[in-house]
Amino acid sequence: MALHEQSVGATDEWYTPPHVFEAMGARFDTDVASPGVAVVPWIPAGYHVTRDSLGLQWSGFVWMNPPFGGRNGLLPWLEKFFRHSDGVCLVPDRTSAPWWQWAAHRAERILFVAPKIKFIGADGNPGKSPAQGTCLMSRGSKGRAAITAAADRGLGVLAQPR
Repeated sequence: MALHEQSVGATDEWYTPPHVFEAMGARFDTDVASPGVAVVPWIPAGYHVTRDSLGLQWSGFVWMNPPFGGRNGLLPWLEKFFRHSDGVCLVPDRTSAPWWQWAAHRAERILFVAPKIKFIGADGNPGKSPAQGTCLMSRGSKGRAAITAAADRGLGVLAQPR
C-alpha cells in the first residue's frame, strides 16, 4: 500500500511481490498494512489488518509494508513497529532522511534489497523499474531470522547495526 513506483496521478497501490516472502521463508501472524487477502493472497500472514492499523493493538510476528505517503508519513508506522518489537518492515532506502536514520538505530538487521523490487500494481501486474531502492528492517528473533534467511538466499546485502 505504498508509493513505490513512479505513477503520476495513477495510483499509490503497489504490493510486495511473492519472491520477497519466499526469500524470507517466514510466516507472519499479522500483515499490519494490508489491502486484504483477496488482493495479496501470497502474503504469508494469518491475519490482515486493512484499516485503522495505527489505532489497533498488533500481535505476534508482524509484516509491515506501510503507506509511503507524504513527508514524514512513515514515522507513525515506524514508531509503532519498533514499539511492537517483533517483525519485518519494508521501507524506502532513503539513508539520509532523518526518519531513516532514526529507524536504522532501532533495527536489529537491515537488508538492502537488490536488485530493486518491481512491485505488483493494483492491476496484478509488476511495475516498471522503480526510481528508488528499498530495505527490510527487523526487530525480534523471528525478524532477525527472516532477514538473515533472505540475505542467505540472495535478496540483498545484510547490515547489522547493533
